[in-house]
Amino acid sequence: MNQQKKTEHSLNDLIAISRDGQEFYNEAAGKVEDAELSALFRRMAAVKADIVGTLSATVQAVGGKPDTDGTMVGSMRQVYANVRAGLGDTKYAYVSELEESEDRLLKAFDEVVADADTPAAARDAAARLLPEVRSCHDVMRNRKQTMKSAA
Repeated sequence: MNQQKKTEHSLNDLIAISRDGQEFYNEAAGKVEDAELSALFRRMAAVKADIVGTLSATVQAVGGKPDTDGTMVGSMRQVYANVRAGLGDTKYAYVSELEESEDRLLKAFDEVVADADTPAAARDAAARLLPEVRSCHDVMRNRKQTMKSAA
């Protein structure tokens, strides 16, 4: 596989997982009745949209075609969260599942950055966005821990 294809493949994985998060946050924002939590979810969705845009531009810059879909795992997680929210504490169910989504995205970014076989263009793009990805992860992790402690 040539460098352009490797870059496209690496970044399209990150795009798809980020798109999962964007869609999930938007859906959750519309389902929770807590205005502050809904606003947080919308802000997180906007961050994911920015990540998708930035990574898509990098894929295009190397001559590739950016992914336009999410992943099956992301879709399944949304369905599970909706069922879980319907059976119990809606706010905690969404925060918990979105935190898991953040774990998945952070792990994917860490892997791209750490993989010596990842082309420099992909690794550099992921490394530039990693602090933002980590910050989103930490926000949701802290929110989940706070809610769990309060329960």
